[in-house]
This record gives sequence, C-alpha cells and structure tokens, in this order.
Amino acid sequence: AVVSTQSTGGEGVADIPKELVDQCCQLVKANSIQGCKLANVDIVYTPYPNLKKTGDMVAGQVGFHKNKKVVKVNVEKNNEVWKKLEKTREEREVDLQEERNRREREEQEELKKQKKLQREMEKLQIEKEKKEREMKSYKLMNADPEKCTSNQFDNESDAERELVDDFM
Repeated sequence: AVVSTQSTGGEGVADIPKELVDQCCQLVKANSIQGCKLANVDIVYTPYPNLKKTGDMVAGQVGFHKNKKVVKVNVEKNNEVWKKLEKTREEREVDLQEERNRREREEQEELKKQKKLQREMEKLQIEKEKKEREMKSYKLMNADPEKCTSNQFDNESDAERELVDDFM
C-alpha cells in the first residue's frame, strides 16, 4: 500500500510530525494484504523524488536512488488510531500531476514576487548611496555662481572692488 503526504514547502522528511507519520504507517499497514495480518510490520518512507522505478520491476516494486534518504519504521497494530482514521475517511479522485503543476506555479509566482521586491530594495539602496555620495562630493559647492566667492565681484563697480582690495 502507498500513502503520500504533501508538504507546505521547505519541509523535509525529518520535519513531518510524528503523529502524521504514525497515522500514515497505520494506513499502510491496514491496507496491505500481508501487513494487516501481522502484529509488527516495517514501513519504509522516503521523499517522492528518491523513488526509482525501472521497466524491469514487478508491479508495486520500487527502488531508491539514495538509501540515505530512506527511513524505516517498525509499526505495531494500533486500533485506536485506525478507528479514528476510519471515522474521518474521505475518498476523492486527485490528479496528482495537475496538483503538482499548480503548486509549482504558485511557488514560481511567489519567487518572482520576492525577486521583484529584492530588486526594488536594491534600487532604493543604490539611490540612497548615490545621494549620500553627492552630498559628500565637492561638486555641489560650486554649483551656484551667486554663492561662489570668486564671482562675488562680477556685479560690483570698480570703486567697490578697489575699496575691498585696499582693505585686504
């Protein structure tokens, strides 16, 4: 039997709550032809991309790309969990490919929003740094000719200049 869960994103196998793992293991044990008859069963779980299926394998048989990503759990029959799961049972047809495509589109849209926000923040930072450099620059000191001391005497008469020269 196979049970799959869908993560909310960024979660690994180690981040799955123990209660959820126990419930999934009870489902697998109860829906297995041989497992439901035994008291203890070893259940194996791994992320979906780690599953390896080749053409020469028997129906229902799978392999794994990396054995380090495989987690093995020994499960004993727990009627309380099984009864609770049976009461909340809900069966529906799910197009897994469409679900995956939808989730990937949503993740791409979120990533685009984050990149756009990052670009805007970088643009603001660059503008801020540019303004700070301009404020520290000497270019603005001589920008206004009326404030410039070298041009101070252009509008004054010759007599006023002589007075200032005599004073100095």
